[in-house]
Amino acid sequence: MTPVNRNKRVVAYSVNPQAPRHEVETNRALAQWLAQILGWEYDDSHDPQAGHDLYLLPTQTLIGAEAAMRLGVKGPEDVWGGYVEHDFICTKAITHGLLNKDAVAPKGWSPLFAKLTRGAVLDGVTVFSLKDARPAAEHLLYTGPIRLKPIHACAGRGQRLIKSLAQFDEIVAGPDAQALFREGVVLEQHLNEVKTQSVGQSFINGKVLSYCGVQHLTHDSEGLEVYGGSDLLVVQGGYIELLRLELPDDVREAVRLAQVFDDAANQAYPSFFASRRNYDIAQGLDTAGQPRGGVLEQSWRMGGASSAELAALQVFVEAPQTCAVRVSSVETYTEQPLPPGAREVYRGAAHNGDFLLKYVTVQSYDG
Repeated sequence: MTPVNRNKRVVAYSVNPQAPRHEVETNRALAQWLAQILGWEYDDSHDPQAGHDLYLLPTQTLIGAEAAMRLGVKGPEDVWGGYVEHDFICTKAITHGLLNKDAVAPKGWSPLFAKLTRGAVLDGVTVFSLKDARPAAEHLLYTGPIRLKPIHACAGRGQRLIKSLAQFDEIVAGPDAQALFREGVVLEQHLNEVKTQSVGQSFINGKVLSYCGVQHLTHDSEGLEVYGGSDLLVVQGGYIELLRLELPDDVREAVRLAQVFDDAANQAYPSFFASRRNYDIAQGLDTAGQPRGGVLEQSWRMGGASSAELAALQVFVEAPQTCAVRVSSVETYTEQPLPPGAREVYRGAAHNGDFLLKYVTVQSYDG
């Protein structure tokens, strides 16, 4: 494909003024790297009135027409990330339907999405009120343990495994329960022996990258199990090109599920657009020991695998004849030197003040 525009300036933009340093610095490092790959300029100013044709790299999905207009983002060609009309649309909230037609729902909620993704997600219910919480939990716990996930939490933080209604009642009785459920909570079927697949696409300056891969977990400095990186197989082109490769059946199924979820988002929320579309798919065993898989959530923004996607993009720009490449992003809370050939993305304080290192590596594809 031909480049869309060679005169843009790449701008890093931290959506949250209170964002941790590692998020802000990672955003800036990726924006500078992207500018270098494309031969564009990097600019610290995101003022759309400054006379530059800006290409925004925000830390979060842009929410609301006013915010997008203020930042000069009119469509996916102006941003590496995404745009939604309402906040909940870019969270894991949309993964599941509501308890019933009388359940509390935020403005803009689309029942169509849950209908279109039936069979492509795990069993679950999204709740936005305390009154809907217990009936939803009772309904799901009938078939086995569930996971409680605040809709704005990321990297696995804030999740709780619920094995009984009594355990759930303890949470509901807590002092923060009202606010927790009003903000939005997903109650979802728990799987055993889970493997999390990553499937997605990026559309940058006329190039389309499609990928599949797996996530890794690590322990942060507090001992919590959190995101530790992704190993991706990336191709130039769409999902058709990706599926032409020799892929295991479980990977092919993950790609299919991601496509269903992606198509549903386009249909149920027509004002939505994104140039980075990443989906996490869980595959494991249900309580009966039967294989089960489903999309957990979407990421229409900068994410843990973004550095790996840029590493692949650089390979494709510098060697256009390359069809596919393997890339890995790594996040570790242990101070250590970089492996040979790795590119450092961030080294410094973590969200809690301790150490965090992010880097990416590239390997050839032999398939």
